Order: sequence, then structure tokens, then C-alpha cells
Amino acid sequence: MGSISFSHVDKIFGPQGSGVKALDNINLDIADREFVAIVGPSGCGKTTCLRMVAGFEAASAGEVKVNGKTVTAPGPDRAVVFQQFALFPWKTVRENIDLGLRNKNLPLAERDGLISSALKLMSLESHADAFPHQLSGGMQQRVAIARAYVLDPEVLLMDEPFGALDAQTRVVMQEELVRLARRNPRTVLFITHAVEEAVYLADRVAIMTRRPGRIKEVLDIRSIREAEGWDRHPKIEDVMDLESFVHLRTHIWKTLREEKDFQHV
Repeated sequence: MGSISFSHVDKIFGPQGSGVKALDNINLDIADREFVAIVGPSGCGKTTCLRMVAGFEAASAGEVKVNGKTVTAPGPDRAVVFQQFALFPWKTVRENIDLGLRNKNLPLAERDGLISSALKLMSLESHADAFPHQLSGGMQQRVAIARAYVLDPEVLLMDEPFGALDAQTRVVMQEELVRLARRNPRTVLFITHAVEEAVYLADRVAIMTRRPGRIKEVLDIRSIREAEGWDRHPKIEDVMDLESFVHLRTHIWKTLREEKDFQHV
């Protein structure tokens, strides 16, 4: 259903031979309904990887596939959630969620049912008729996620979706995303700068080198989470105190520090 595959992928911005090489020989397979986070130094090409899966960018070499088919353009099997909420300020919550459904030419009754389900999924029922400026940042991002989920995509692409939120709201949204992933699982490619966020959310974490970005290491978080019983801890602050969590976080930080180019700080 929602598998993603990067096979020997390069990305060069500008003319071949004289352009900037952003990605170098990226190889990564993501299974159906697996949650994979990518972390790496600024400018390493994390978002470029996501944009290629979305169909917004083309690979300069190699192939990016979703469900075994080479990605050549955006499609209904993929939905993107950006850092900026990208809501239309003159439309209500319900109307913003409805935007993608309108393009599907579904009957009004069916659209209303899907919107109601998405509102319930994200605990937004009481705010259906509110406008974005009447909502907190966290609630606006819930609307953006609901708008993606209502399209029933096989793949959810999330580009630092909580980066614009304050620290407390970010933690709440991380816990909401875990709840959502359990209730309504999707294949997720999640881009983040936050190491703790990646460890808490993902089944695996891919660590990238500085530009040109390569996959330096992929950590299996899920097996450790299951062995250590992280799922018994509903709050992120409880998980963060576990020795296994601290070990993974420290390892990723040390790996990223090795990639830091201090000449450009």
C-alpha cells in the first residue's frame, strides 16, 4: 500500500556539472504503515527527500518510488503537512478540511461524513465553524493534519510540522500524533531538527550527513521501544527519562555533531 523507496538517488540544483549537489546516493526503503523520521544538519537535503516523494522535485539520478511506481508528479496517494499551517484565513475549519475533497467530486453528503470523521479524529468538533485566526497554533496544525487525513492518503509526508509551535504545544502535538498513528495508521515520512521528537515518534530514524546529504545511519527505534515497553508510558516526559531513550538521543546528537560544519556557523 504505502511503501516508499529511494534507490541511488542524487539531486543536483542547477546545471549538471556546475550545480549544487544536494543529495548523493540516497538509499532508503520505508515499509507500509512504517513511521520514519529523517534528521540531519541544516541544508543536508531532508526536505528535498520529502519533496521528491511528494512529486514536487525530480531526482537527478536514481528513482523514488511509492508502492513500486516511480514518482513523477503529486498524487492522491500522498498528502503533505508543512511547518506553516497553510490554511485559508477566510475559510472556516470545516471549509479548510473540505478543500481537497472538493477536487474529488464526491457527493455533498459523503463529504460531510468524511469531514465529521476528520473533525472527531483531531478533536475539533466544537471548532468546526471557527476561522483560523480564532485558533491557537496547535489547533491550526490539527486542522492541517485533519485536511491531510480526510483525503485517506496511503503516505503522509510531514515537513517539520511542529517547528512553528511553542515548546508546550509541540509536546502536546507529538502525543496527539502518536495517538493518531495508533488509531489510524499511515506510512509517515517525518522531517525534523528535533532529536527527541524523532526518537519519540518514529519506528526508525535515518541520520543524514551534511551536504551533499547521504544516509549515514538508520536506527531501529521500534524494536527498542517494544522491548523496553515505551508504549506503557503515555506521556513523553516519562519516556524521556528511560535509559534506552537517553542512549538513543545521545547517540544521534553525537552523530550529528560529527557532521556540523563549524566554518559556516
